[in-house]
Amino acid sequence: MLSRHHDSILAIATAPGRGAVGIVRVSGKQLVPLVQALFGRSLPAREAMYLPFADASGTPIDKGLAIFFPAPHSFTGEDVLELQAHGGPVVLQLLLARCLEAAQQPDMNGVPVLPGLRLANAGEFSERAFLNDKIDLAQAEAIADLIDASTEAAARSAAQSLSGAFSKEVHGLRDAIIHLRMLVEATLDFPEEEIDFLQKADATGQLARIQASVQAVFARATQGALLREGIQVVIAGQPNAGKSSLLNALAGAELAIVTPIAGTTRDRVQETIQIEGVPIHVVDTAGLRDSVDTVEIMGIARAWEAITTADVVLFLHDLTRQAQADYQAGDAEIAASLQQKLPAGVPVIDVWNKVDAAPDAAGVAGITLSAKTGAGLAALRHDLLQAAGWQAPAGGSFIARERHLEALRAVDRHCREAAQHLASQAQALDLLAEELRLAQSALSNITGEFSSDDLLGVIFSQFCIGK
Repeated sequence: MLSRHHDSILAIATAPGRGAVGIVRVSGKQLVPLVQALFGRSLPAREAMYLPFADASGTPIDKGLAIFFPAPHSFTGEDVLELQAHGGPVVLQLLLARCLEAAQQPDMNGVPVLPGLRLANAGEFSERAFLNDKIDLAQAEAIADLIDASTEAAARSAAQSLSGAFSKEVHGLRDAIIHLRMLVEATLDFPEEEIDFLQKADATGQLARIQASVQAVFARATQGALLREGIQVVIAGQPNAGKSSLLNALAGAELAIVTPIAGTTRDRVQETIQIEGVPIHVVDTAGLRDSVDTVEIMGIARAWEAITTADVVLFLHDLTRQAQADYQAGDAEIAASLQQKLPAGVPVIDVWNKVDAAPDAAGVAGITLSAKTGAGLAALRHDLLQAAGWQAPAGGSFIARERHLEALRAVDRHCREAAQHLASQAQALDLLAEELRLAQSALSNITGEFSSDDLLGVIFSQFCIGK
């Protein structure tokens, strides 16, 4: 471990601002002397004690609860002291200062009570828990994801990962790969044996089952990634097609200004909604057309920027103008530009608006709806989820990140390479063993059994201070 992990750390563990309760948290190898310096007495393990919090001169700062968690039975695996006081920013800053001051107070031998006590970095408490084997890396990430969850489904999926559901699946895959590696290594070590270890142990069947399990875990992780990240949906189309009205209808609020004047929307307007627990980031953009207005030209340029980064594009058409030749030409030009500028694989959903004003419209391909009355919105929501690839997993989903998906893709890739080596007539067992080793290594990156300090730094730096 790096030298900084030997320091004792403290931080305010509650959110900034005023609140009913605020918490100051301290973690370190040996906090008993600090407890004694703060309260003039020891504290029982894991019992909430209502005590006065005073400064060095004995002047009261506040009264609150002090809880001491001796190692290793704490969140970080170290001694942990929590001070729960009234949640005023000044009170909590005074408690922080008092802890730092008490740490420098000399003991009977003139040595500071707790030398090296310092303010914690972002995510450092969770990092200590990981380094002390209280949680693995996937569980540590789930803490941040639970805090950041924007929907109930995302929160439940993060709780699943925090409880170890995702890690259990990863460990099951890892154990199966290790078992198969053992058989391959045994065959390599004892080539003169008459018994074919791999054939007798059904190595081909074992590898096929591992591949099927990887695909199943990947499917659930993909759904978890959708719950965490959501999808970026951009509404595009000509002016006055009803883009702002559609955004308002989907959001259930008047977010964007709606007028009959073409070009009202000049910049992007974004709102996050949820459909079946999946966050949908909907972006309304300026109408796409040729213009000489400087501000509108800038808005159109920003619209295309948003469109080219979208996960799904809603191409909105106006049913009341579909018979007009100039309108048809404008839509055709936008369609050609979408085909040219969008990355491969980004779905474009054709949506025909204003069905309330053109009830007899027929012959259009796509969804017909009315942003004004809400007719057809349910079908659009269904198609959005389908375009995003959302399928509620039968066993529930666990929250996942792109690095987890990338690791599972690597596992699948190495397993496919291993299957080719196993199926070949030459049976290149040394290459088979190497592919299995690489697959195991990719899985271990998910839980952090083999991770670089650089990766850990990136992950934990995104956490809250005090978590």
